[in-house]
Amino acid sequence: MTALRKTQIALTSKAAPFAIRAERAADVAMREALLDASFGENRHGRTCQRLRDGRAPATGLALAAVHEGKLVGTVRLWHVSAGGRPALVLGPLAVDPACRELGIGAALMHQALAAARARGHAAVILLGDAPYYARFGFSAEKTAELSLPGPFERGRLLALEFTEGALDGASGMIVPTGAVLPKRRAARALQAHAA
Repeated sequence: MTALRKTQIALTSKAAPFAIRAERAADVAMREALLDASFGENRHGRTCQRLRDGRAPATGLALAAVHEGKLVGTVRLWHVSAGGRPALVLGPLAVDPACRELGIGAALMHQALAAARARGHAAVILLGDAPYYARFGFSAEKTAELSLPGPFERGRLLALEFTEGALDGASGMIVPTGAVLPKRRAARALQAHAA
């Protein structure tokens, strides 16, 4: 009888140098510092912020990227009505400049979009750089008749449909529809922004 020979397989670690997980309450200060560093302190006055103020992100759609125990990336999605059509607005997406070569932004986008699709959402809208977001399927094709509650560049209003036709004929103002934060929590969020 011939003895079976055991083949040794060399296992190499190909683990990503970062992990993406659900955002935690303990992430708030680090997230706010990262957003301030990425977008400047005037970020609270930007048009898309009006869709987020006083609202909670969509359930399960606030993600954090962590590298060596530090929060290095964030993305959140929010419920909106896009001219009467239910959708999500994505943003802000931010990555620590020291970690931009690790693919964290793309990984956050892929995971956020997969989670939104898995939760049954029909469309995602964002205001951003068209060439960057085109690789994820975003375009201005369905947003020509939509507007935001403030100034914006038309070519930067982009959308991605998970359900074909979800934004067909959508026109009018994009307005927030997500859960309203309790007043105490909203006040704490404003204090964190001011700090």
